[in-house]
Amino acid sequence: MNKAVTNSATAVTVIEPKKAWVPINLKEVWKYRELLYFLTKRDIKVKYKQTVLGGLWAIIQPVFTMVVFTLFFGRLAKIPSDGIPYPIFVYAGLLPWTYFANAVAASGNSLVGSANLITKVYFPRLIVPAAASLAGILDFFIAMLVLGAMMVYYHVLPGMGISLFPFLVGLTFLCAVGVGLWLSALNVRYRDIRYVIPFLVQLWMFVSPVIYPVSMVKAKYQWLLALNPMGGVIKAYRATLLGHLPIDWFLLSLSTGIILILFISGLYFFRRTERYFADVV
Repeated sequence: MNKAVTNSATAVTVIEPKKAWVPINLKEVWKYRELLYFLTKRDIKVKYKQTVLGGLWAIIQPVFTMVVFTLFFGRLAKIPSDGIPYPIFVYAGLLPWTYFANAVAASGNSLVGSANLITKVYFPRLIVPAAASLAGILDFFIAMLVLGAMMVYYHVLPGMGISLFPFLVGLTFLCAVGVGLWLSALNVRYRDIRYVIPFLVQLWMFVSPVIYPVSMVKAKYQWLLALNPMGGVIKAYRATLLGHLPIDWFLLSLSTGIILILFISGLYFFRRTERYFADVV
C-alpha cells in the first residue's frame, strides 16, 4: 500500500504492507513479463551449464526410468497396460509426471535460491516460482520426440482428442505452479521443506497412475484417483496420445477442479505470506 506524505520541501512515498490479502495486480505481472522470460531462460541455462550431455538429460531421465519400470513392473510384476505395449504405456505417463515432479522441485526451492534478488529488487514474487515451473516445458517437449519414435515403432496412433493436448499441458503447469506456490512460501519460513519435497514427489508418483492403469482400480473407487490432481490428467494424456481408450471426462473434470482449487489456494497463501519473504529468506 502506497501512502504519499508531502510537505513544503519534499514528497515522500511510504510503502506499507496491507493487513488483508493483497489482490493480484495483473497489469503489474504483465509489466514484468520480460523478467519472467529472463528468469525462465536463466533456469534453463543453469540446469545444463557445464554438462557434457546438455539437453539430452531431458531424454535420458524418462527413458531410463521407463526401461527400469518395464523390466520390474511390466515383465516381473506383470502389471497390465490396457492392451498396449507396456513401454509406451508407462512412457506416456512418465512424460507429464517427470515434468510435474521436476517443476514442483524447482519451484519449491525457487524463492530460497533467488534470495539475493528478492532482498534487493522489487518485482512480483509470483514470477519466481512461475518461471521455475515454466523452464521445464522445454524438457517436456524434447522428451516428446522419444514418444513420437515409440509410437511409430509400436504402430500407435493418437486419439481423436489430440486437440486436448495443449489444455492438458496447461493443466499440468497450473498444478505444478499451485503446489510450487505452497511449497516455496513454506520453504522460506521452514527450511525443512527442502527435505520434504523429494519424499513428497516420490510418494506422489506411486499414488498416481504412472506405472499402472486406472482400470486396475474398481470402477466405483476410480473417482478417488481423481482427488489426486495428476490422476485424471495422466489418464487423459494416455487417451489423447495413444488413442487406446476414450477420454474419461468425469475423472478429468474432477482433477481439473482439484487443480484450480490447489492453484487458487496456493496463490492466496503465497500472497498472504510474501510480505515477509525479504525479511526471512
